Amino acid sequence: MILDKKSTSRAFVVCLLLLLGLGLALILCGVAVGSTGLKTIINSFTDPVAAKIIWEIRLPRSIGAFLAGALLGLTGAIAQGLFRNPLADPYLLGSASGASFAVAISLMLFGGSPFATYWLVRLGLTGAAFIGAVVAVLLTLILARGVQNSLRLLLSGVIVGVIFGAMSSIVTLMSPEILQAMQAFLLGSTGFVGWNACFVMFGALLISLITGVLLSKVLDGLVLGETTAVSLGLKLDLTRIALIGVISLATGAAVAQVGLVAFVGLVSPHLVRSLIRVNHSRLLLLSAMMGGLVLLAADVLSRYLIAPQELPVGVLTAVLGGGYLLWLMYSAKVRGFQ
Repeated sequence: MILDKKSTSRAFVVCLLLLLGLGLALILCGVAVGSTGLKTIINSFTDPVAAKIIWEIRLPRSIGAFLAGALLGLTGAIAQGLFRNPLADPYLLGSASGASFAVAISLMLFGGSPFATYWLVRLGLTGAAFIGAVVAVLLTLILARGVQNSLRLLLSGVIVGVIFGAMSSIVTLMSPEILQAMQAFLLGSTGFVGWNACFVMFGALLISLITGVLLSKVLDGLVLGETTAVSLGLKLDLTRIALIGVISLATGAAVAQVGLVAFVGLVSPHLVRSLIRVNHSRLLLLSAMMGGLVLLAADVLSRYLIAPQELPVGVLTAVLGGGYLLWLMYSAKVRGFQ
């Protein structure tokens, strides 16, 4: 057993270092890819304009894409463990639709772009998205009559998500001036992420990751079933509420900065499990790293495929993530998928 633990720890460290290395390599690729190509990097040593493009546009965009993906990957792993459902994702409880509705209301009332880089606007949209996500989750909990029945909770989340999605559409129709901003928001974009957004997402990621790891024993217990988890003395109700709060915070922060990016939170934990089997404290960290890699890779591809134009990163993640899930269905690697 000691050897097994040592082997698992060694595999975890190797996997973590591998993901870190790939992350750094993709960030360098993100810095290199752009409408002006590699010559911007070469010119950045002598040209202040090229240096500004590197340090104020490409680098924060690449780091921001990684942080947003990490938030979604983390919440995906938490949601799948919390609901014991391999198809759970960060948007399951209606949090994304709630965040989207709150951002639409904010844009209608105050105007401007959802990707403005001023601290006040950025923090305001993040706060609005978080409040919208929390309100949507609270409505889901009310409809589900608590957190005891997972199936009722999931169905309530779908209903709340549909309602808030429809309300967002109504707000957009009422305010045509925010149509372009909301379209970019709904398709997902990392093109306007700046350093301020990176700091906001890093703070949300730090809080969410620490809280998730501290509560990971409950997720490990839920793998054995709710009855077994209760017999082990785990306080499921309080922990579920805390973890749902983490999902709301992380999802709200990511959605406010890059819009609705599909499949990253759903796919990332499965990619980690295909590499290594670990407990949830390590799974959460690896899923965050993997989510960052997935979204950053999609961002680099979205800039490269039809350069100098760009694809919306959310469209690309939907295509790649959907293809991966189809492969999972075909290979029957997801239990209970059939």
